[in-house]
Amino acid sequence: MPQLSPLNWIFLFVLFWSAVLSVSILIWWSSKIYYKSESLKPSDLKENKWNW
Repeated sequence: MPQLSPLNWIFLFVLFWSAVLSVSILIWWSSKIYYKSESLKPSDLKENKWNW
């Protein structure tokens, strides 16, 4: 592996963690949208049979 300057190591570190953060935000956002659309089923609009 070729030697990199410290500035390039910092750049790679920032690039790696920004990619990890963006992928985790994307997964969180898509699951939030999925669960919100899943909770709008017509079966949820029925009267609640539990008294709590």
